[in-house]
Amino acid sequence: MLKIEDAEDIRDANEIRSRIERGEEETIPASMMRALVNGERPLRLWRKYRGLTLQALADRVGISKSYLSQIETGDRDGSIDVMKRIAAALDVSLDDIV
Repeated sequence: MLKIEDAEDIRDANEIRSRIERGEEETIPASMMRALVNGERPLRLWRKYRGLTLQALADRVGISKSYLSQIETGDRDGSIDVMKRIAAALDVSLDDIV
């Protein structure tokens, strides 16, 4: 039984490696993973990882800088439409930023 599970794990790991090599998956630095695990706001982390200022991302999404800032800090919820546009602008899934 264990050997079957090991073989499945190896197969899955090889598939992920292939997807990364084809550019279908993205890796992120360990420091970013630690920040996510430690509870930092994912939207802010992705924005900074992509090298965008609040204003630059707000402009791409078509919202105000202050609205984006409120979404980042959790002071205000973004609508589903806005959150989808933010995810698209950051080239991540909606799940990655909420």
